[in-house]
Amino acid sequence: MNAVLVSSLLNAGLLLLLGAALYAAPSALLSPGTVPFGVRVPPSRAEDPQVGAVRRRYRAAVLWATAVATAAAAAEGALLEGVAAVVVPGLLLCAVAAVMWLRAHRALAGAKKREQWYAGLRQGVVADTSLRTDPVRVPWAWAVPSGLVIAATVAVGAAVYPALPDTLAVPTRTGDGTRHHEVATTFWTAFSPVFGQLVGSAAMLALVAALLRSRPDLEASRPAAGVARHRRFLATTSRALLAICAVVDVMLLGLSVMVWSGDRSQAPLFAVVGIPALVTFGIVAGLVVRVGPGGRRLVEGQAAANAADAANAANAANAANAADTADAADTADPEGTGLVQRDDDRYWYAGGTVYANGGDPAVLVPSRVGMGWTLNLGNPRALTGMIVVLVAAGSAALATAGLLA
Repeated sequence: MNAVLVSSLLNAGLLLLLGAALYAAPSALLSPGTVPFGVRVPPSRAEDPQVGAVRRRYRAAVLWATAVATAAAAAEGALLEGVAAVVVPGLLLCAVAAVMWLRAHRALAGAKKREQWYAGLRQGVVADTSLRTDPVRVPWAWAVPSGLVIAATVAVGAAVYPALPDTLAVPTRTGDGTRHHEVATTFWTAFSPVFGQLVGSAAMLALVAALLRSRPDLEASRPAAGVARHRRFLATTSRALLAICAVVDVMLLGLSVMVWSGDRSQAPLFAVVGIPALVTFGIVAGLVVRVGPGGRRLVEGQAAANAADAANAANAANAANAADTADAADTADPEGTGLVQRDDDRYWYAGGTVYANGGDPAVLVPSRVGMGWTLNLGNPRALTGMIVVLVAAGSAALATAGLLA
């Protein structure tokens, strides 16, 4: 197939995927239903007509921007080489989505304030100390596949290293296809994929350990069921992350074998990169569809959850008013505490995407936009950790570029 046509189709496909993700961002598929466009609302207002109106305006703009960006990327793919053909339209698409998101955020925040959506509602937050005293454990068994793949890569590399040629052909993706450039064969260049496996696996284990200790956003209305669901969410997500790590290690093993063998054919390279990419996409899609933001699609047994909430309602911790929470526990119906999640919009910035609360000791908190977590930029430890990670990542990138130069 013509290389220009392939490049145009690839660029168009990437833009369509980006547009689909941006289109779905405000839906319950990717964001919690009670924080539309990063604005905390009571559960009774999650499907308010005003929420639906701003969501439709946002999606209409994203659809038009996606169509224009996709057409531009397809056309530029026939004229430009490299990543510029998809990066520039992609950035413009993201800019349009960001502007429309901020407009939707301001509209909902204004409506909530004008109409006093929280008037007459009893707000609270829930904490469960068992998540600290008896936390979800790191699933070490799920890290074993990565270790085995790394060991296999080392074994194969050690066997072929003495017979390697003076130069190695490293594949590089360009606008007109995949090209190979020659690098001198040294211990560092030959085993650079192994170093990538080691660093990536260690970083993933550290990330999983940090996520298991992160602060949850438990439901104030049904605390016991929320804790049970959060534990399942952490267990499922940590296993999925370690599975993705193993898949990436397999890809690096395949690339290593191709580099060591001098194989420059396109079909094996496509399989080595494409199959792990599809598997990773499948894992992420499974998390989105079956687990949801914060594990909100993980359904507990209704009767067991109701009984647990009735028994534990008195222990729900309302940070704003503990005495009021205790009274609510005595009078609430069996399905919950009678509380709604506290309106904490004052700690969220940039359309609900940035969290900064100096009074919160948490480093990682659940994200309001998309699935995952975000840093508490009001915590000095979070800022220090972010700087360390950026410096380490930059140093690794520079070192790798220097080795392959």
